[in-house]
Amino acid sequence: MDVLQERHRTIRTAGAELAVFEYGLDPQEGVPSVLLVHGYPDDHRVFLPVLRELARTHHLIAFDTRNAGRSRPVGGGGFTLAELVDDVFALLDALGTPSGIRLVGHDWGSIQGWAVVQDERADGVVLDYTSISGPDLRHFSRWLRSRFAQAGTIPQGLAQVLRSWYVGAFQLPVLPELFWKHVMTRRYELAARRNVGADPVRGLALYRTNMRGGARPPRRRRVTLPVHVVVPLRDPFLSPHLVDGLEDWVEDLTVTTVPGGHWWIAARPRAFAELLDPRLRRQGDEP
Repeated sequence: MDVLQERHRTIRTAGAELAVFEYGLDPQEGVPSVLLVHGYPDDHRVFLPVLRELARTHHLIAFDTRNAGRSRPVGGGGFTLAELVDDVFALLDALGTPSGIRLVGHDWGSIQGWAVVQDERADGVVLDYTSISGPDLRHFSRWLRSRFAQAGTIPQGLAQVLRSWYVGAFQLPVLPELFWKHVMTRRYELAARRNVGADPVRGLALYRTNMRGGARPPRRRRVTLPVHVVVPLRDPFLSPHLVDGLEDWVEDLTVTTVPGGHWWIAARPRAFAELLDPRLRRQGDEP
């Protein structure tokens, strides 16, 4: 019997209609609430394997961001990072999580998560944050500039520029859409074992809105809540050295390296669940 019984609702925000999915226990039972935010070109289903591991003991929330799945922008809503952050807080207001939430982000969901925990609205609401394969945009920019400022770290900077080739490619007109439609979508669906439809094309707006020269992410502030950064060592898109310097503005920082690629979260759901809740590791060790 599948323990992952889904409770679905649609929540209207200032610029989107969000498809929201809850699993596991009722938050009124005093159990932890965990909000998981997916990346590109995924939707909430990328978390289903780990949700199955956590559903017996947690209240779990996942949603399709406004560029993906069953969600969509409305009323002229766009895809700026500030709007995506507003979506998270509007969702939390609508759901009501009296004991606060633990925030988990992967890829673009992690980029959003970094902006969420630096927002004043997170105070007393977000209990801790787990980031996987998605940097804070201001930190990324500062880190990259610092690599080219010293001869000894230039190779790290060059390696990351090569890893980020797709960010520039996504700024091109028409070609990325054609590439996804006729080449990559089917390949990605076979690898991910799920249909993504038009999500890769819809999600290009994230890069074109937030990764251009004139785009400015929400302002930065010091992070005092506990942050756990999970670093897959075989991630083809992000250097493991990107964690360097986080301790300068994240007061309570834990960094864990794992032997996996960018989608380690789906490939190793039990290991992922044990990082989110170490009690599962102890339970698994029992005869």
